[in-house]
Amino acid sequence: MVNPRAAATLEVDWGSMMASAQDGNADAYRRLLAELTPWLRQYYLRRLPAAATDDAVQDVLLAIHEKRHTYDRSRPFGPWLAAIARYKWIDRLRSRKREASEPLNENLGMPDHEDTVVAQSTFRRLLASLKPAQAEVIRLVKIEGYSIEEASKSSGQSVSLVKVNIHRGINRLTSAIRKAHDAD
Repeated sequence: MVNPRAAATLEVDWGSMMASAQDGNADAYRRLLAELTPWLRQYYLRRLPAAATDDAVQDVLLAIHEKRHTYDRSRPFGPWLAAIARYKWIDRLRSRKREASEPLNENLGMPDHEDTVVAQSTFRRLLASLKPAQAEVIRLVKIEGYSIEEASKSSGQSVSLVKVNIHRGINRLTSAIRKAHDAD
């Protein structure tokens, strides 16, 4: 697994390679695709059956090739890549859903999703109780998986302010949860 500092360096390198590729540098483009392949394979190994991993990686590499003109050099490369990988993952899940499967047993119980719905609703209310800057960076870093640096770029907050807002926001959430628990 790549540590966050190395990942940030890779993202800068990947972004500059993509910019060079957009300028017509075929060597930079080949190197970029070669370097993305292990990252994509790791991404899909956690999300798909091993047998579907290589096909998913190839789907993303093709999508990058087809959409390379849409990459904006002024934006970080990582979120652009992650969005393509995520959409291709969702496409794979949808196609697997359409595949033939065995009919379900009529006596199979249906799980109750009430707890999940209540938890999501409660969490949305808790986030809404925070200052917007705190809620935004908590959502980006803790829910969507952005790095601190990516959240900083996306939110327009400095890296140190992102860290402070996450810390203060989580403290406020913890306090609100404790108060609600004590009231029960």
